Amino acid sequence: MRPRFRPSSLVPTGLIGDHLDVGADRIGLVVRSGAAVTACPNCRTPSRRSQSRYRRRAAGLPLGGRRVEPQVVVRRFRCDAATCERKIFAERFPDGFLPAFARRTSRLEQIVHHLGLALGGRPGAGLAQRLMLPVSRDTLLRVIRRRAATWSDPLAVIGIDDFAWRRNHRYGTLVCDLERRRIVALLPDREQATAQTWLKETTSIQIVARDRGGGYGEAIARALPQAIQVADRWHLIENASRGFLDAVRKSMRQVREVVGAATLDPALLAAAERIQYEDDLRREEADAAIRALAEAGIPNSSRLSGAADIPVLDPHASTPARNGPHSFNARHGRAEGATVHSRGADTRAASAREALSEGVANVAIGHQLGQMIFEAGDPSPLPAGSIA
Repeated sequence: MRPRFRPSSLVPTGLIGDHLDVGADRIGLVVRSGAAVTACPNCRTPSRRSQSRYRRRAAGLPLGGRRVEPQVVVRRFRCDAATCERKIFAERFPDGFLPAFARRTSRLEQIVHHLGLALGGRPGAGLAQRLMLPVSRDTLLRVIRRRAATWSDPLAVIGIDDFAWRRNHRYGTLVCDLERRRIVALLPDREQATAQTWLKETTSIQIVARDRGGGYGEAIARALPQAIQVADRWHLIENASRGFLDAVRKSMRQVREVVGAATLDPALLAAAERIQYEDDLRREEADAAIRALAEAGIPNSSRLSGAADIPVLDPHASTPARNGPHSFNARHGRAEGATVHSRGADTRAASAREALSEGVANVAIGHQLGQMIFEAGDPSPLPAGSIA
């Protein structure tokens, strides 16, 4: 007689298969625990009082070219222990089938872990898609990190520093294991007493890397007097960089004289540094041109070639117009209004003549400067009347 197929044959021992649904591309399986009594995960007190139940979905290994989607019926129980903090709890299943809070069965989790170790993220996700495993590259990497071996050796070399829970409001203390590159403790504040209390409980520490502040140093000296205190690498580099930049800023003029502006390559500078460098070059060129004009014996702009016949107007030749309202009476209103209008016209004419005089003088200066640059070796002479 041919044996009859039962859904229970697809589930581990101790579980009961209630329903099996076979589709074109999936297999649905509803299972439940056959135990009548389960223990509380906190106090381990057995309980029989079932309160409610719900279905928990998980992913399993594919079968016959179809993906398997088991649904586990989970019962909620009441804990009868008076001292237990958990009054209601959900039943647990064997770790070999479905661990607590897991979304994949143990067999699928193990295969995903080995697949991630062998191929990594992106290649492993490509092969998992061909094997009909519902995982992504990020899932592969998370499984590798979560299943990494945890170190139980005592702490020997740690680093301690503060961090911000909320910037400018609340700070805490971060303790790291520098040998294994992992965080070992997060303290709620950065007070000296809190750090000292935690350090007293860990007597195996031999070396402590900290910042240059004195708070952690005093806590380490009181809690671990035998430990060696060193400045961590980040603070050493930060302090050295800040000291170097301060020294360079104070001696920037001497550095420029020694290095010389022509030795700098603008392509090696950042955008802001290149703009500053170009401004410095233009300023130095202008200073050199002014010194050359002064050494040539040109005291003012009226003696330059091309500006000898330009009269220099006195800006104070006319009286400026008065500010404020003008009062007119019935007898002298028209005469006073004409006088004020005449004074305003004279002032505007004087301002125009002054601006014209200064503009022509600047043109002459520019022409003279261009001729000097051309005589110094520039192959492109400036046309007459152009401003350098």
